[in-house]
Amino acid sequence: MKNCIILVAMLFSGMIFAQESKPVLEPFGKKVRATYFFENGQVQQEGFFENGKLEGVWVSFDEKGNKTSSGEYTNGVKTGKWFFWSEKGDNGFSNLSEVDYSNNRIASVKNWKQEAIVNID
Repeated sequence: MKNCIILVAMLFSGMIFAQESKPVLEPFGKKVRATYFFENGQVQQEGFFENGKLEGVWVSFDEKGNKTSSGEYTNGVKTGKWFFWSEKGDNGFSNLSEVDYSNNRIASVKNWKQEAIVNID
């Protein structure tokens, strides 16, 4: 499972630079806020650059607008806790992976599952 999380984390990092459309860039103090979009207009990911490096919180979304990942960069390096969400599978569970980074490497991975809640009126 750890290898799967590593792959997801690497894909997320690569997606930042492999966009087909150009991002919207906005000055934000010493940083530049970057927003990337899907072809349907939904936000794909957003975050900040400082001195040409990824900085601060970056968040990714799927084409429906659901959050798929969130984490922080410090001087271009992944730091602290990152969270990766996946859609509900056939089992009715949604998955959340919590990945802790130390020195730009995965230090630990925790996986959480939540069963779908159905309201009966």
